[in-house]
Order: sequence, then structure tokens, then C-alpha cells
Amino acid sequence: MKTKLEMLHRAPARPDAVAPPLLFIHGAFCGAWCWDEHFLAWYAERGFDAYALSLTGHGGSPGRDHLDSLCIADYVNDVGEAVAMLPRPPVLIGHSMGGFVVQKFLERHTAPGAVLMCSVPPQGLMGSAVSLMFTKPNVLGDLNTIMSGGQASYESLRDALFAQDISLEDLMRYYKLSQPESHRAIWDMMLFSLPSISQVLANLPEGGKRLHVIGAEFDHLVPVSAAEMTARSYGVAPTIHAGMGHGLMLEKDWETVAAELLAWLQAVGLTERSPS
Repeated sequence: MKTKLEMLHRAPARPDAVAPPLLFIHGAFCGAWCWDEHFLAWYAERGFDAYALSLTGHGGSPGRDHLDSLCIADYVNDVGEAVAMLPRPPVLIGHSMGGFVVQKFLERHTAPGAVLMCSVPPQGLMGSAVSLMFTKPNVLGDLNTIMSGGQASYESLRDALFAQDISLEDLMRYYKLSQPESHRAIWDMMLFSLPSISQVLANLPEGGKRLHVIGAEFDHLVPVSAAEMTARSYGVAPTIHAGMGHGLMLEKDWETVAAELLAWLQAVGLTERSPS
């Protein structure tokens, strides 16, 4: 089976015999490239087959010309197509909107494990949007501008994604890689397509024991309260990374996030190797 969707892949030189593949799902305004900055190679070095998918209309995948017609169900279908291509069922790792897509995928499909990183909670995006309106109205306004294909400020991108230092060169590069998002998908996350918590848990081994929730202390888009709500909903304890913002995989201290996630994979029996 072949797909026209962009799938980035970093293969391990010494495969971990126990470890399933890892499939990383990006958030809104983004693409698979965000995982290829650091995470894919880092996990491949530790024995994992590491993949990152660009959802339809994102990154190098087709569909940009009809982006606004796409809904969360379309993105869920993309994940299903990607999973079907892999040699074994993967652990699903979703960031922000990608975490919401992972939850919706798990309503109808099984997975050996799932990670929700700065994820839209199962209760939807409304609470986070209201919080952003009061705490960072300039960021909310610029996100709306980007959604419509307009230009936003570098400073808004910094506020939205980063709490740590980032070079102007990297910030400009990430800005050029950012893109519009589907209004329809955003509305699905607000209200119209919320996941069933019980069905998500039913499709994971041992329920919440194979679900990991990660948040960031200075995340303005999905604040700590939202990460904690997600964790409570699924009956797990969240890991909140201190001093970091929404773009955990791109922050200066990204490796602390990767190592903590690896420790969780090892703790629940999804890798034979200890974290390094």
C-alpha cells in the first residue's frame, strides 16, 4: 500500500527488538518537519523506527488547495492510512491538535500506547481559546490571521510556542514553515467532534496505563490546567515540563522531554532499553 501523504522516517541502526514503531502527529499550523528537527533521529539512535506524518493539507502532503474543507475525521483517516503502512502497530504521539486526532483515532482503533503532548483536551478547545483571549490576545489574533493565510509577527510565534531562548534564525525558519489551518477542523475541536473518553480507554492495553499526558509550564495555547484536565479525564498523572512552552519538541531543552518520554516507554514495557 502506498500513500501520497508525507511520511518522514528515521530507521535505527540497532533496532530494539521489543519497541514498536513510533508515529508522531503534528499540531495545527504545522507539519511533520517539527518532529524531524530533533525527535526522529534521537529515537532512531535508541532503537526505534521513528515516523512523522504530515496530515492532508500540511507539510509535503497534498490537499493545501482545499484545506478549509478538511475536518478532524479526515485527519483521523490520514493516521489510519499511515498506521496501515507500518510493519507493526505504532505508539501514537500527538502534539496539540495532533493529540486530539490521536484521541479520535482511538475511538475506533487500538494502539499499543498513546502520548498526548500539550494536547487539546477531550472537552475541546473552547476553554483554552477563552484563556488565550484574556492572557495573550495578540497571539490569538495572529493565529486567526495565519488561519486565513495572512502574515503574523515573529513575536507572536515566539509567544505561542516558546518559553526558552530561540535564535532569530530558527524563529524565522519555523515561521516560514508554518501554514494556515482548516477552520472546519478548529470548529470540530471546539464543539462538534469531541472524543469519547471511555472508547479511547477501551482501545488501549490496560486502559490509562498505556496513555501518557505531557504538558508545559508556560504553554499559552494549551495551558497547564488543560493538560491536567486531560490527565484527570483518563485517570492518569500528567507530566508538566518546567520552564517550557507549547513547542516542546522545538524548545532549547527538547531533549529533557524526549528522555522523559523514553523513560515512560520503558516503564510500561514498550522498549527493552533503559533511557540514556
